[in-house]
Amino acid sequence: MAKEFIIAIELGSSKITGVAGKKNLDGSISILAVAQEDSSACIRKGVVYNHDRTVQCLTNIVNKLEHSLKSKIAGVYVCGGGQSIRSVKNVIVKDLEEGAIVRQDMIDELMDANRSMDYPEQEIIDAITQEYKVDNQLQLDPAGIQCKHLEGNFLNILWRKKFYYACNECFKSAGINIVEMYLAPLVLADSVLTESEKRSGCMLVDLGAETTTVSVYYKNILRHIAVIPLGSNNITKDIASLQIDEERAEEMKLEYGCAYTNNADIDNTLELAVGDGRKIESRRFIEIVESRMEEIIRNVWYQMPNEFSDKMLGGIILTGGGSNMRNIVEAFHTFTPIEKIRIAKFVNGVINANQPEITAHDGRMNTVLGLLERGNENCAGKDINDSLFAPEDEGYTTTEKPKEPHQPGKGIIQTPEEKAAAEEAKRKKEEEEELKRQREAEEERKKERENSFWHRNKAKLKNFFSQIITEEE
Repeated sequence: MAKEFIIAIELGSSKITGVAGKKNLDGSISILAVAQEDSSACIRKGVVYNHDRTVQCLTNIVNKLEHSLKSKIAGVYVCGGGQSIRSVKNVIVKDLEEGAIVRQDMIDELMDANRSMDYPEQEIIDAITQEYKVDNQLQLDPAGIQCKHLEGNFLNILWRKKFYYACNECFKSAGINIVEMYLAPLVLADSVLTESEKRSGCMLVDLGAETTTVSVYYKNILRHIAVIPLGSNNITKDIASLQIDEERAEEMKLEYGCAYTNNADIDNTLELAVGDGRKIESRRFIEIVESRMEEIIRNVWYQMPNEFSDKMLGGIILTGGGSNMRNIVEAFHTFTPIEKIRIAKFVNGVINANQPEITAHDGRMNTVLGLLERGNENCAGKDINDSLFAPEDEGYTTTEKPKEPHQPGKGIIQTPEEKAAAEEAKRKKEEEEELKRQREAEEERKKERENSFWHRNKAKLKNFFSQIITEEE
């Protein structure tokens, strides 16, 4: 295999983006190629709704990247999100015997019980441990502690089953091998938040085209995640409601749109050209844009759990395409009680690139670049020139290094095949444990029989009755 590179693909509501990059020895990443396809006709609010068009977009992305790289692509890293993602708190309780010490298998039992929770029409794609309650104390790692009552507090991240399978099916139909699939909000958080922000408490707000994703962190743990079905496209549609062509409405939003304007700064005599010789009052335009932005921001703050609202010392971090709107920070200052607000225009890692999509530093590429940073397996296949003389199925598999087991809380989404394999392994393990329990129970019954009065005195009683019979004879 002549080349080494990593491929990351993000499924967005406005664009599907594919990026090829190479990790350098100093930890930086060099971007080798970028490819994008308009996804507005196949993905809505981050969710696949047109299978065939999505497959075509994915195929086009891979073909463009292969053409630029002069190499076949053996696999890709994928991140997805969308409106159907939400988090649900869950508590699993286990009562122990007096003086019992918490063992790792007890903790695993709580985690397995939590992952076995059934949510109608929804799939648990990740389960994040919040903390454990050991009697009346909270602990992150309760192993080795003596207690009577063990309680596990978990945050389950759910995704609608039909969207989960639709996403995987698109890659399968396109003939694209998924090396690993990740949850987009967790990938984004790892790429733009600092350890200090996560530890001291922060809210990450990803302002996308059709959705706004909110993630709340405290003490380095994800505490809440939600996807609001509102984004910057809603502002465009509001402007278009003034009988303005949607393309022109988008242009006006980008040119004149402002998230917040002081009333004293509004010129009541100013008019904006909308085309066809028509004009609208600047004040009316401002009110339309700001009303929608206020609605989005108030919905964002509504997602803040009450128990963490006064603990956000790390503030609010804004990112995504919507964070480029003028005065967006002032708008968040106005409609939330948080003073500390920053815009994450780019990822924290070192990225070497000359592609305009990357060098723009406008927050739109943060998620896919964060995904690229997570990748560690070579995605390169055969060189295209050499593959002309090679069998079609030769050289198109990823490294044969076995995958590490999925670690909870890492945002990894199992494919249906991986999920089925994990369930089969769990079933076999349960069967083995059941057989072990049966053998132990049989051994216990055997010992009880051996220790019973009849068993211990059987020989004596037998001799006693034999003597009686002999004497009678």
